[in-house]
Amino acid sequence: MVGVGAARRSSGPGGPGDARQREADLLALVAAGDQGAFAELYDLIVGKVHAVVVAVLRDPAQSEEVTQEVMVEIWRSAARHDSSRGSVRTWAATLAHRRAVDRVRSSQAARNRDEVDLRRGTAQAANPDEVSEQVESGEEHRMLGEALESLSPTQLESIRLAYFGGYTYREVADRLGAPEGTVKTRIRDGLARLRSAMEVADV
Repeated sequence: MVGVGAARRSSGPGGPGDARQREADLLALVAAGDQGAFAELYDLIVGKVHAVVVAVLRDPAQSEEVTQEVMVEIWRSAARHDSSRGSVRTWAATLAHRRAVDRVRSSQAARNRDEVDLRRGTAQAANPDEVSEQVESGEEHRMLGEALESLSPTQLESIRLAYFGGYTYREVADRLGAPEGTVKTRIRDGLARLRSAMEVADV
């Protein structure tokens, strides 16, 4: 956990300039591998880092994870900080914003890949009418029918909404009142069953 609320605070006097200098001194020690200095610096700046990340991601779990990634990056790259280009806190906030934006882009790319896979998979196997046009014997019809019957009603409905309805995973989840991850699992398992049945039929 980030432990923002539990972070230790400096009890000594001093203004913002003193705080900036203290953080710079600590970072110099961190660059030399001083773990104690890193622990103190962590407490001083983790709240700022976390606030920047949350503002971008708006997801507590992901924000927690990205915040820790940023702090690890600070530990590893402390020697590369250029004090002439800003304070330690400003540098940390820049790293935090960059990491958070990267996470947003990565998550969006993953969702896009999922949608493409879904469209391809359902185009190949989810429409009973289209698949039936491809089968050439009563045995293949029988095997396909058994494969469809083996799917649960929720699997069939999830596939129908995602492909024929054109809904995204999240939209299907909202319509069915189920978690998005559950919907993804239903669709992928259902498509796997149908594809497996068609591969057997082609043998």
